[in-house]
Amino acid sequence: MKNQSIPLRYGFGISVLLIIYFLLLSAVGLHTQPLFSLVNGLITGAGIYFSIKSYRAYKKDKFKYQKGFMAGIITGFFATLIFTLFFGIYATNIDQTFATELLESWKTDYNTGLGLLLFVVAVMGFATTIVLTLAFMQLFKDSWNTKAGKKHTISDENSATEIKNG
Repeated sequence: MKNQSIPLRYGFGISVLLIIYFLLLSAVGLHTQPLFSLVNGLITGAGIYFSIKSYRAYKKDKFKYQKGFMAGIITGFFATLIFTLFFGIYATNIDQTFATELLESWKTDYNTGLGLLLFVVAVMGFATTIVLTLAFMQLFKDSWNTKAGKKHTISDENSATEIKNG
């Protein structure tokens, strides 16, 4: 159970920080400016990084790339789902004019609504999660620049040995 609790704890923490940040922006009237959503990527990135780091520390020598990747994905997706749910509740119950104010900045003639806005928020969260998890896993994966790792690569030494033995 601990394997899943690490990503879920960090995912919940990320979502709480995202909600607090959004409410702070709302308090000063900047929540309709999409530029400030860049900080969401920093919050999400930090959470995913520390989630993978904690998972790796928990697994120690048994840490596998695939499991670390899954920890990052679960962390980010869980945070995205919670934040998107909050975003929908905020736009429908707390500030009913928020969605129309935000959608006006898109300047389109299409009939866009809250559903599309929630879809965009979710897709942005999922995409950020995938990209950042892939990037962070490059930091946490084992290097093949070791004696054990060289067994799994094609090199002149290995090729010569295979030819002699083959």
